Amino acid sequence: MAYNHNKLRGKIKEVIGSEVEFAKLLGISQTTLSAKLNNKVDFTRTEILRITEKLKLSQEEFYDVFFLKN
Repeated sequence: MAYNHNKLRGKIKEVIGSEVEFAKLLGISQTTLSAKLNNKVDFTRTEILRITEKLKLSQEEFYDVFFLKN
């Protein structure tokens, strides 16, 4: 499934500053994060929970990021 992760990218920049730093917080490589943000690899449930927690996503943001398709 193709998801538009532009909102997630924006939230990462707003809260963390960079995708490199965010990948470190998640315990994955920047390459892996990039693949996930580009819909080449799916986020795991654990990663989704960590992302929601680290970025303090609201319910609406959570839905927009992980359930709205392109």
